[in-house]
Amino acid sequence: MSKTILVIDDSASMRQMVSLTLRGAGYTVVEAQDGKDALSKLDGRKYNLIVSDVNMPNMDGISFVTAAKQLPAYKFTPVIMLTTEGSDNMKQQGKAAGVRAWITKPFQPPMLLDAVSKLVI
Repeated sequence: MSKTILVIDDSASMRQMVSLTLRGAGYTVVEAQDGKDALSKLDGRKYNLIVSDVNMPNMDGISFVTAAKQLPAYKFTPVIMLTTEGSDNMKQQGKAAGVRAWITKPFQPPMLLDAVSKLVI
């Protein structure tokens, strides 16, 4: 049974690129267009990993991670931030919220897959 990854990004083309990369490596992918949409998909389904952007409308990535970590079923689900944000302050906010890895866009698919393989549960 393949591992399931939730991909959250407000850019449809970025979601598609990340999803194609992950599906090509054998993962099952569920997509969400922002943090609010992603929270609605935390409905008891098992996610082995979450890949999220930071800057999104409705609910940003840090707020999403903070909310997701409050849910018992997702408290220990690892999160990778895939974003254009690279400031130390933003990374610290992410770490405090429970983010396990930070990848800056544009990303190289092998780098993403390497991080995923290390963190997926």
